[in-house]
Amino acid sequence: MNSSEKPLQVFPRILLPYILGVVVFYHFRSGDFIYGLIVINLALLTGLLLLNGHYLEIKAYRFKSWIGLLFHLFLFFFGGLMCYHHQSLVKQDHFSKSTTASYLKVQVTDEPQRKGDILRFKGEIKAVYLYKKQAPLKASGIIMITIKPDPKQPLVIDYGATLLIPARFTAISPPFHPAQFDYQAWLASQNIHHQSFLPQNEILKLSPNSGNRLFAFAIALRTQQVERYKKLLKDSNSVALASTLILGYRAELSKETLDIYSKTGTIHALSVSGMHVGLIYLVLNYVLAFLNRSRAWKHPKLFLILGLLWFYALLTGCTPSVLRAVLMLSVLLIGKTYSRSTNSYNILSFAAFFMLLYDPFLIWDVGFQLSFLAVLGLIYLQPKLQDCWPTENNLQDSRPFKNTLAYKLWGMISMSLSAQLFTFPLSIYYFHQFPVYFLLSNLFILLPITLLMYLGILLLIPGLDFLAPAVNWLIQFNNSGLQYLAALPCSSLTGIRISKLELLLLSISLTLGLLALVKCNWKLLIATFAVFLPLQLSISLTSVKRYHQQQVIHFNIPKHKAIAYIFSHQATVYTQLKQEDPGFRYFIQPVLDYHQIRFLKIRSLPP
Repeated sequence: MNSSEKPLQVFPRILLPYILGVVVFYHFRSGDFIYGLIVINLALLTGLLLLNGHYLEIKAYRFKSWIGLLFHLFLFFFGGLMCYHHQSLVKQDHFSKSTTASYLKVQVTDEPQRKGDILRFKGEIKAVYLYKKQAPLKASGIIMITIKPDPKQPLVIDYGATLLIPARFTAISPPFHPAQFDYQAWLASQNIHHQSFLPQNEILKLSPNSGNRLFAFAIALRTQQVERYKKLLKDSNSVALASTLILGYRAELSKETLDIYSKTGTIHALSVSGMHVGLIYLVLNYVLAFLNRSRAWKHPKLFLILGLLWFYALLTGCTPSVLRAVLMLSVLLIGKTYSRSTNSYNILSFAAFFMLLYDPFLIWDVGFQLSFLAVLGLIYLQPKLQDCWPTENNLQDSRPFKNTLAYKLWGMISMSLSAQLFTFPLSIYYFHQFPVYFLLSNLFILLPITLLMYLGILLLIPGLDFLAPAVNWLIQFNNSGLQYLAALPCSSLTGIRISKLELLLLSISLTLGLLALVKCNWKLLIATFAVFLPLQLSISLTSVKRYHQQQVIHFNIPKHKAIAYIFSHQATVYTQLKQEDPGFRYFIQPVLDYHQIRFLKIRSLPP
């Protein structure tokens, strides 16, 4: 690697040890450990600064490897320090440590979500009120609050609202069974360890509202746009899909629609991501093309595009996929404007590093993980797949097809394959299913989703109401096509369960296998099989264990009873729930899949 290339690869080298430090120190919860981390970081930083200041005097270039190791150690412990500093439970003023608190002063930190007859939102604790004391004490921490509103006179709670609630909260319980969704770990990755269930009459709304004004404005604007969709589209499914696809508002999306997109491997289309940001950039770049006539307008055009892209990210809730896309595009546009060379791996690592610097716990966010892995697949594997078959007639033309349309079609297929291969291990680990027809589904939605993005954005502009029927038809056409694909035989392999060890082995074997194919290296291919063998052994041992299993499981389901008698691959479940009920799918079905149940009998229990 020459000297001109070295700066391009700096962020991947920074990112990896930093991530490792975050992951290792995530589970450290001792309050005194932070002082040790501070001392270690200061010592390593001081050593690096001294070496840099006396680099030529001590001829430090002779020890480049050791200096590199020292730098990586600093990044490792710096990642641990940032992770530890982000832990809310280690802080002395955490609200859970005030055992004599009577009331909590809470600020709503996100947009409240209504599910049925309950309202749920996150609240940041600002102060606690102790018994027999008038003055509040400053406190910190985040709590998940669930309210049952009064149907006759519901309380309006918006982002930024300040509430006074009773100090009645409980620690979030771990899952009843390893197969069930770990709600405790999911909230812990967001620094939430406690929850409170309150009736509306126990909540006092204080004034005025606080919070970030820009974020509050974006939420209010998005609410207005959702209302406009409701007025023009009328159909609830069309409104929900348009709001999700364009505005990132998923509160009204039905479970049936989510299942269809999940089974067909197109769930990424419902997450505002790089594709959406890219399409918006293309429109902005086209609309502002007249500014290219003069070099004096080059910078105003850049700032205008970046401002609008960042505002769109804010409007959609700043999800990890959107932040990653906007950050990467911002760096790319700045480098292009100022005639700087760019490197895809460096830009991707830059975006990940600064997002994790702001919030180290994002490393546990599923959207963050899948988003960056998918882009990594597109950067590394997609070009190699697209040009993997050189033509015989013209060796200089490495395209697999001479026909331009076929070549572009293969490009779309290679994009889908690359993203799917890189996200495959995590997808089956988190979602326990694999969409068999994902290639066909992704090719099918490509044109409708692109048209929906453009027409849906135009529909938000006053005076373009006549586009509503076209948007409605496109949504129905898209959903009908995916519904047909989801209904095909063996459209989705479900009930796939792998452990963390099996996830690690699968990821390593898949990585080695891809490298072996790309580099045509037989040693890497042997290493692939060497890692795949213990993976297959682990899966086989689990199958044998499930074949000989005999178990009785009592389920802990709110307001319902259920008990399962398991013998080998057969199970008889006595419950008040039906198989299609949400409670059955959430509490019982994951346990049955975990135990590899193939033959199921359901017997009703009296209420």
